Amino acid sequence: MDYKKYTYIPAPPEEVYLALTKETSLKLWTGAEVEFEEAPDTEFSLWDGDIAGKNLEFEFGKKIVQQWYFGEENEPSIVTIKLHEDKRGTSLEFRQTNIPDEDYKDFTEGIDEYFLGGLVDFFDE
Repeated sequence: MDYKKYTYIPAPPEEVYLALTKETSLKLWTGAEVEFEEAPDTEFSLWDGDIAGKNLEFEFGKKIVQQWYFGEENEPSIVTIKLHEDKRGTSLEFRQTNIPDEDYKDFTEGIDEYFLGGLVDFFDE
């Protein structure tokens, strides 16, 4: 299954991009252990390994493309995060493909609450 969500972040796209791509920033807003390098073809781990995958593409201040792992028997799940400048900050588009049916509900609730919600809270404070 695929998932798409738009959210507003009260910060410029460049700052949101840095929060999503710098290991120190990721640790701050997730509150968990992170392994991350802003380079294509590098593996990453967020939330103490709850989310793991491979970085595919970076476009500063505009776009991040990653593959998130759901076990080896599943099709690749591609996450595309697009950042659009908005008069109030950033309009963030989160899109993910191939989420296994059995994981969809819990996973998308977690994305809303912890991933996107955590990022919004980080910039609201």
